[in-house]
Amino acid sequence: MLLSEIYNKAIETAINNDPRGKAAVKAELAARKKAFNDIKPSEKEFFDKESLANPYSDSRILYGNGSKHISSVMVGVDIDPSELIIASTLKTQKKAVDLVISHHPSGGALANLYSVMYMQADILSLYGVPVNIAENLTESRVREVERKLMPTNHTRTVDAARLLDMPLMCLHTAADNMVATYLQKMFDKNKPATLDDIIGMLMKIPEYREAKKNHAGPKIVLGSGRRKAGKIFVDMTGGTEGAKDIFQSLTAGGVNTIVGMHISEEHRKEAEKNHINVVIAGHISSDNLGLNLLLDEVFKGKRINIIECSGFRRFSRI
Repeated sequence: MLLSEIYNKAIETAINNDPRGKAAVKAELAARKKAFNDIKPSEKEFFDKESLANPYSDSRILYGNGSKHISSVMVGVDIDPSELIIASTLKTQKKAVDLVISHHPSGGALANLYSVMYMQADILSLYGVPVNIAENLTESRVREVERKLMPTNHTRTVDAARLLDMPLMCLHTAADNMVATYLQKMFDKNKPATLDDIIGMLMKIPEYREAKKNHAGPKIVLGSGRRKAGKIFVDMTGGTEGAKDIFQSLTAGGVNTIVGMHISEEHRKEAEKNHINVVIAGHISSDNLGLNLLLDEVFKGKRINIIECSGFRRFSRI
């Protein structure tokens, strides 16, 4: 496959699995095109033109030519210069690495991570949160994350890729969409009665079973196993953790249980105040599931060698 084909197929698959639905994504892209057409010519140089086709600011080709032929890919949850050196070393040992794929973003995709968080408001509105409240709380959290990212040396890993001439791509929300939609459909279909039933369903998934072997399996962090699951919200996409003040609105919207990748102590305390059950499926294990689901679609029918690194374990469903 060409590098551009891998990237385009990943974004297409992510859009098809966006929790908001394709219509909402198309509307967002249309709004961006209008915004681009309306800005001053002097500002167009700095506009993220890739966002006109790809709505996920944290999923990008960070270094490399789209016309490069790819037959072997090294995939990791986190990629920094050390992993790129490993990839380069493997290449010199005649173990071909044509492309490195990171889940978590770096470069401009990290600096602009906060932009993808606006999708959280649309997702929350699907679970009974009034859209004005969802947008207001999301906006405040977006600005907080933007400020936190400002001092980051976000070009460090991309610079290493350039110096080593190693193509690099990150697929963050693109993969997170996959796991969020997969698990939400699973729970909606099977309707687990209790939190123990949720854990039981997760433990049938290879990525979570593997995590359990490494003492990082799914856990109930709020509630008990016998508690009724009720209405479940799978909160696993949209850049990073949302606003901590959203739990009251989720309760009012009828959500009883959140299944997430991780939760900060501040967020856990707010969820507890609002009597919401919380099951943490696991961060790296959920990233693995999202990446595996995405790679299954991207590489379907193709002979691509995948090398595991940095917390990634390949489990194919095709």
